[in-house]
Amino acid sequence: MSSTPLEAWLRALVATPGLTALRDADEARVALLEDSLRGVELVRRFEGPIVDVGSGGGAPGIPLAYALPDREVALLEANGRKCAFLREHAPANARVIQGRAEEQEVDAYGVAVAKALAPPPVAAEWCLPLVGPGGAAILWVGPSAEVDRVTTVAARLAAEVEELDGFLVLRKLGPTPAGFPRRPGMAKKRPLA
Repeated sequence: MSSTPLEAWLRALVATPGLTALRDADEARVALLEDSLRGVELVRRFEGPIVDVGSGGGAPGIPLAYALPDREVALLEANGRKCAFLREHAPANARVIQGRAEEQEVDAYGVAVAKALAPPPVAAEWCLPLVGPGGAAILWVGPSAEVDRVTTVAARLAAEVEELDGFLVLRKLGPTPAGFPRRPGMAKKRPLA
């Protein structure tokens, strides 16, 4: 492996217990680095700062930050140990925020991204309140994503859903409605859809 900052991040990610179940470097490159970078062109469609919700070990936020050096990227993570890892590997245009999505400023970002955060309807509820009108939440999803349920959540949060290959793009049409975000834990405990 070469010694680029992204390669160093990927090696550290695979070597650090509790950040990914992947231990094979080639599998990790495909699943964590290359798959994260598939979202670059989608993110470019929307202006403003980016937030990676539930950043964990930094996918997709760290690869996106390196690929988009002119954009401000927030790596939002509740776990302190994971935040320490992120601080070690974040590029200059990225900052680490320790906290939960439900506790952040509403309508503050142009784009919220999430990869392997939670079931897509829950991820949608956590991401959409962070995005202002005209922005979008971009979810990396698998073939079993329940698009109908995500569409129901998006409608409640002033957004519409566009389904693309491996992604759901939730375009924010208006400000976050009153009552959102709900209290921490409610999206998982009592999903909207």
